[in-house]
Amino acid sequence: MQVTTLISMMSGNALRDLNTLPASERKNDSSSKGNFTKTCNGNTIENVEELQKKNPSSVCINGGETVNAGVEVANSEVEYIESENLGDLEDVNTCLELSQLGDLIPLVVKSLKNPRSAVCKTAIMTSADIFSAYNDDLIEFLDPLLVQLLLKSSQDKRFVCEAAERALEVMTTSVFPMSLLPKLQPYLKNRNPRIRAKASMCFSRSVPRLGVEGIQEYGIDKLIQVAASQLSDQLPESREAARTLLLELQTVYEKSNGLSTTIPEQPEMNSWEHFCQSKLSPLSAQAVLRVTNIAREGLHYSIY
Repeated sequence: MQVTTLISMMSGNALRDLNTLPASERKNDSSSKGNFTKTCNGNTIENVEELQKKNPSSVCINGGETVNAGVEVANSEVEYIESENLGDLEDVNTCLELSQLGDLIPLVVKSLKNPRSAVCKTAIMTSADIFSAYNDDLIEFLDPLLVQLLLKSSQDKRFVCEAAERALEVMTTSVFPMSLLPKLQPYLKNRNPRIRAKASMCFSRSVPRLGVEGIQEYGIDKLIQVAASQLSDQLPESREAARTLLLELQTVYEKSNGLSTTIPEQPEMNSWEHFCQSKLSPLSAQAVLRVTNIAREGLHYSIY
């Protein structure tokens, strides 16, 4: 009871003394409290910085308020250097032996399938360099590369499509046609019309590299059947490639018969028209002759 009375008296005296303090002393007292608060806040900020180091994604302060520290992401730019602008190596084969090519191709194919366009384009450019360096030695590893390049050359991303088309052009000029044409032929019947068109263009570019003897060895009758089947394709690229191929075959056929040392008893039996009619169905032969005759008439009128 006495203790309670004493505490009440001390509290009352303290309040009375506080009320009688001058205003300047009250201000100093408030500022000291402010300094204490600032010190506490400073400690809080230091603690927040330590938490940010441990968990930079978010920090919880002031009893539940969440502050996102944020992650600064650097913008990286990819610089492409075309193959013709690169310096030549002294000896490419010493850097990568043919036996190691089997391990490299799956990695390139994996990069060709990458959804990131920059990675995909780099793999396409690598494929073109491989074609240039290894030529016919690449033929046993060609199938997985060929599939992906035909797909990439048929997609909507323009810069990827253009890079794939350039790689296919390098392929047709680097790989011997006698080995390349059988690889391309199955894709001429692909269900995707764009893939058929790209394969037709590659096929048409490769055949002239065979030469007259090479075309005869491969089989001009096989080639004319391939070209005739592409004349009715739905895409104009396929039809144009077929027309180009037919004109090449006509030139080779007539040249080879013109160089013959024997004179046939019935010249009409060796004509281009008879050859087409003997190797193709009536409708296909008619379509082929229409294309080649129009081209011949156009050449005739251009001369005169």
